Amino acid sequence: MKILTINYSDINGGAAIAAYRLHRALLAAGHDALMLVQVKETDDPTVIGPKSKFGKLKGMLRPEIDKYIINRYKNRSHTLFSPGWLPFSHITEIIEDINPDIVHFHWVANAFFPIKDFAKIKKPVVWSLHDMWAFTGGCHYDEECGKYQDACGSCPVLNTQKKKDLSYRLLKKKKHSYAGIRNLTIVGLSKWMAESAKSSYLFKDRKVVNIPNTIDTKVIRPIDSITARQLLRLPQGKKLVLFGAMNATSDPRKGFKELTAALNLLNEPNMELVIFGSSKPAKGSPFSFPAYYMGKIRDELTMQLLYSAANVVVVPSLQENLSNVIVESLACGTPVVGFDIGGNGDMIVHQHTGFLAKPFDPESLADGIYWAIHHLLDNQISINAREKAVKTFDRSVVVPQYVALYEEILKGK
Repeated sequence: MKILTINYSDINGGAAIAAYRLHRALLAAGHDALMLVQVKETDDPTVIGPKSKFGKLKGMLRPEIDKYIINRYKNRSHTLFSPGWLPFSHITEIIEDINPDIVHFHWVANAFFPIKDFAKIKKPVVWSLHDMWAFTGGCHYDEECGKYQDACGSCPVLNTQKKKDLSYRLLKKKKHSYAGIRNLTIVGLSKWMAESAKSSYLFKDRKVVNIPNTIDTKVIRPIDSITARQLLRLPQGKKLVLFGAMNATSDPRKGFKELTAALNLLNEPNMELVIFGSSKPAKGSPFSFPAYYMGKIRDELTMQLLYSAANVVVVPSLQENLSNVIVESLACGTPVVGFDIGGNGDMIVHQHTGFLAKPFDPESLADGIYWAIHHLLDNQISINAREKAVKTFDRSVVVPQYVALYEEILKGK
């Protein structure tokens, strides 16, 4: 069985990291696997990316050209919106040359895979959903509008009142193209994403299953907290709260505003904040206590050190699928606080591995942070967190689920 994983990048971004981890886990389990990307950053010979300077330049320019169509929506929100209209990707030709048994899509927006080309795929397709783009009219998260269940239009992300706007037209284009895929199975990485896909206009008549992302818990594991803080030059004896993501402070969906409000409600003189994914702001800090900005982290070892150095990790996202940060933090034995939304409940067991706060309520989020940092002496919480990661997300648990799905699809075709 030959499996071809397709994702925009191999390691740049949360979806890329998750897809690459699954790809490597399949290889480690003895399966024939390749990965096809538009942006290759590793030297992994099993990852196929542009080799020529022209091919790499084209990969950089395509996303910018693809955005041209949405530039007229001057008042659109900060939520990512990908039209996927740009043709001439030649990805389907590469798929034909590789001739896999299974084509496994992950995150293929950013002008990587044109919408119309889905109809050209003749192999069985599995699609793991890292966000909502596959079944919306172009947004990656719908800002709770729910219009993907009908036909989109009057899109709040584009901030338009026109019924047959770009989101409406793109959804119809996806409907037409997806109809050409005879064998399509959708994987919701979280229960929430699986249910959202099942209720969508595009996937309501398709097979939808729930299988999570995977990690190698033998690699991502706890590191001694004192050592971690020494290596990162973070203070000993403080209650460290860790927050971060890509564009952690600039993307409203990541919940930095809600986190700021929650932390400023707490009266914890020994508490300090650590932020990764953003650099220190040019203007003054919004906090009355020290905050350490670690910038963008690109390697797993530094992330393990951060998780292990922290007393609690806070993920205050307003919409979230299956956060790598939460899974990684649990694997390092660090409890997580987040809103009870999306896929958070798949990972955070309330007051067992972390704290599920009332959605979008800074006071409830503050209660969760207070609960976590005052359970510092209760090592059982850390044990629970680690066990949750090992039993639910380790490659020894997740890879057999995917392999069983592939075999079921091939037997049924």
